Amino acid sequence: MSALTLTPGSVTLADLERIYREERAVRIDRAAQPAIDRAAERVAEAARGSEAVYGVNTGFGKLASVKIAADDTATLQRNLILSHCCGVGEPLDRTTTRLMMVLKLLSLGRGASGVRFEVLKLIEDCLEKGVTPVVPSKGSVGASGDLAPLAHMTAALIGEGEAEFEGQRLPGGEALSRAGLTPVVLGPKEGLGLINGTQFSTACALVGLFDAWRLAEATLVTASLSTDAIMGSTAPLLPEIHELRGHRGQIEVASAMRGIMEGSEIRESHREGDTRVQDPYCIRCQPQVAGACVDLLRMAATTLEIEANAATDNPLVLVEADRIVSGGNFHAEPVAFAADQIALAIAELGAIAQRRIALMVDPALSFDLPPFLAKDPGLNSGMMIAEVTTAALMSENKHLANPCSTDSTPTSANQEDHVSMAAHGARRLIRMTANLAHILGVELLCAVEGIEHRSPLKTSPLLQLVAARLRDVIPPLAKDRYLAPDLETAADLVRSRALVSIVSDDHMIKLGAAYAAR
Repeated sequence: MSALTLTPGSVTLADLERIYREERAVRIDRAAQPAIDRAAERVAEAARGSEAVYGVNTGFGKLASVKIAADDTATLQRNLILSHCCGVGEPLDRTTTRLMMVLKLLSLGRGASGVRFEVLKLIEDCLEKGVTPVVPSKGSVGASGDLAPLAHMTAALIGEGEAEFEGQRLPGGEALSRAGLTPVVLGPKEGLGLINGTQFSTACALVGLFDAWRLAEATLVTASLSTDAIMGSTAPLLPEIHELRGHRGQIEVASAMRGIMEGSEIRESHREGDTRVQDPYCIRCQPQVAGACVDLLRMAATTLEIEANAATDNPLVLVEADRIVSGGNFHAEPVAFAADQIALAIAELGAIAQRRIALMVDPALSFDLPPFLAKDPGLNSGMMIAEVTTAALMSENKHLANPCSTDSTPTSANQEDHVSMAAHGARRLIRMTANLAHILGVELLCAVEGIEHRSPLKTSPLLQLVAARLRDVIPPLAKDRYLAPDLETAADLVRSRALVSIVSDDHMIKLGAAYAAR
């Protein structure tokens, strides 16, 4: 598979999702190289000069007042990387680490970091040959950049630390050697340019966004199934209702659900003579809740697309102005806010889905479905504890959705006295989307059981295809059985976008185009 050519400053979220999901190799558009070379030469001039320039010939952080001799600049950068390799915890997964490396390439490729092109070329080569640094997942507070995680990434580039290659975890130098690559010797500012940035936080936030978006699409399918399973009304989906309010996400969710449910015999069977006046909010307000989540994800997507294309290290080389200037682009506050927004959307999508599950298993509310959707209630417990599991997952996501961006603490002897906490704010999204996928998987199982109980009435043609896809891999619950594998299989279906592809992108096109909406 050929490498994708990326132009720094104009890469889209669709590009980044493709890179993440397909583990694509990338190369920076060579038109960016002259600007990169000019910035590197400006840094080299500063290193040869007598004027103190932060990070080039000085110490770091609180030690910025210490002047470093020209002969020691290479040692300075190497020491910076080794001293900052203080990450702990489980390693970041390979695909997210590769995405982080791509984001670092894009940042350096803006030509404002002063890092030589040969360093970018080594990152490109590592991506192409499958050398993936081992990056512990904990240790960043999201300012001054993701120092510890990016130091572990950089350590592998200089032949230190650890890296994965061909399924083995190896010393960094050995991994490079086996791949036919040579470690780089860092020049002035290059260590700082590599670790001073938001790429760890942004990569984790992007992965959370990509998966949350898929699940937001899937919830339209599972919610439509649940609505038919409990013989809910489609009147709350009427376009006039949502146009009167005007929120884009709400309008699109209602439209998608109308299309998915069109032609349902179950719905037609109770238009007349149904004694219920209104459905519970988890059915009636799905467009309002899921639509608001979609709008929130769109806002986060806009922020993260900008951040993915940004130069975020410090100091920055302003070649046209002939200046090397200290600033604060490494502060990941935008990413922290975006991660908090994504977390809120994930939690709310799960909360309303869990209530639909509870509705379907409760005989007092499910409009004549059997208790817990069991074929022989009492002897069989049906989906009783599957619903309890979703309650546990929903509660966990509610706790995880508490904001991280408001939890600053001073670090580095009060030099870095306000930090973003973007790193763990973004990392938690991976855990949250896993929980949401399982909630929606259980909803899928319950809703298909529910519509099967309505036989001989049939759901819509599109939802019949969804139910058939589930039945290809999970049989009906004729009697109690070991359910854990079924829950995993259903969650995998939800995560894979299989349900959405069945109902066709015609009903998801506005939702799926969100990444281009800027």
